[in-house]
Amino acid sequence: MLIQVEDVSKHYVRPKTTVEVLRGVHLAIAAQEMVAIVGPSGAGKSTLLHLLGGLDRPTQGVIRCCGV
Repeated sequence: MLIQVEDVSKHYVRPKTTVEVLRGVHLAIAAQEMVAIVGPSGAGKSTLLHLLGGLDRPTQGVIRCCGV
């Protein structure tokens, strides 16, 4: 697999609450495979892309690219 996402969660701590953006995401993308990430506004699409691009770190879980 080119990209593997295993049980990834992401939350942000705010002054009075914790905002859970992603919970228990699993995803596998093979080399030369095309995928689309779709969903309603606020579903966590941009957060997932930031995690996949290495711009942010998951609160929990593992993201592998080329096995690393």
